[in-house]
Amino acid sequence: MMLSACSNGGPQPGPTWVPQQDFHAQAEPRPQLPGNGVPAPQPSRPGSGGPQSSTPGGPPKSGAAPSQGPRADPAVVATKLALPTGLVVLPDGTAVVGERRTGRLLRVQPVAGKPVTLVQKLSGLDTTGDGGLLDLALSPTYRQDGLLYAYVTTPTDNRVLHFTLGATPTPVVTGIPRGSTGNAGRIAFDATGALLIGTGTAGDPALAANPRSLAGKILRTNDIGAPLPDNPTAGSIIFATGLAGVDGLCVDPIDGTRIAVSAGSGTSADEINVIRAGRDYGWPRAGAKSVAPAAKLPKVAAGGAGCAVAGQRLAVATTAGKALASAQVSASGTLGSFDTALAGKYGRLRTVVAGSDGALWLTTANRDARAKPTADDDRVIRLPSSAAGGSSVV
Repeated sequence: MMLSACSNGGPQPGPTWVPQQDFHAQAEPRPQLPGNGVPAPQPSRPGSGGPQSSTPGGPPKSGAAPSQGPRADPAVVATKLALPTGLVVLPDGTAVVGERRTGRLLRVQPVAGKPVTLVQKLSGLDTTGDGGLLDLALSPTYRQDGLLYAYVTTPTDNRVLHFTLGATPTPVVTGIPRGSTGNAGRIAFDATGALLIGTGTAGDPALAANPRSLAGKILRTNDIGAPLPDNPTAGSIIFATGLAGVDGLCVDPIDGTRIAVSAGSGTSADEINVIRAGRDYGWPRAGAKSVAPAAKLPKVAAGGAGCAVAGQRLAVATTAGKALASAQVSASGTLGSFDTALAGKYGRLRTVVAGSDGALWLTTANRDARAKPTADDDRVIRLPSSAAGGSSVV
């Protein structure tokens, strides 16, 4: 079934996406992007869907390593990763971490010093510019269906895939514009179980205001990519427009508030927007009649990236600021003033995710050519709820 997005423009057809049935790997799973014709690597345990074992007495075959040594930071649960960007926490308390440039999915334990293992690898990615494996999300019914969702860049588009670990991914939404820059995007499920997709502008700011483009938008679909009947425009997956890019996307698990983070560029400040159905957030039209941002990040916390809501506080990872910014968030979406923590402790922070136990998981981005990485970069950090909920952190 071919579906097309409706628009308020002329007769030009909108982008298309193709919901498909899930494909589960047989004895020899071949994880790859659908239809790209690129052979996929074979897991070391064919048909098991499980992680690749680490080498006895040595580092894991994935090339990543747990934190080591008597002086190791107990919060650092994985080291030597290659730009970890997507992260989901599984029901068993472990995390699956996706590397942007390699497409590798790694299993990380919640305790320092444990092995990091390779689960599988997504191939056929276009990792030029800021593209690649950009985010991960866990199905709200993961215990029943075992599905993970990934936002990725291919040679032709940005798209969302879903798959069970070890199986070949299936496309959910395709045709999101890609460019040499401006591909960064995020995915999350809202309180209704709908899939939210925050898209970049593909290097063309005007696309954010174009009703026929999926770029610079918040999209909202069901779990197989079809538009929802309560979306602003019947038959369209576009939920909100006018975003400079979506570097962070998160949902308050208590009241369902949807929040997007857009990193500033040039003289523009980092914006935090509470996402409402049908709203126009004004980019790139100066003086346009649009919704004012809920807040702006302070200059000391520039470079807004991933976000999470835990304990009625919004946490935002920052790259340029090299800190974790946080603010109280009310049921109406009003944000308090921002505090910062971890300033300079781990370098550039890219992703923050809240586990069901209240712990915050973070990833660093010190190997993105904008920082001086340490020998342990890039890292995954887990702050237990006792620390994450304290004033010293958030």
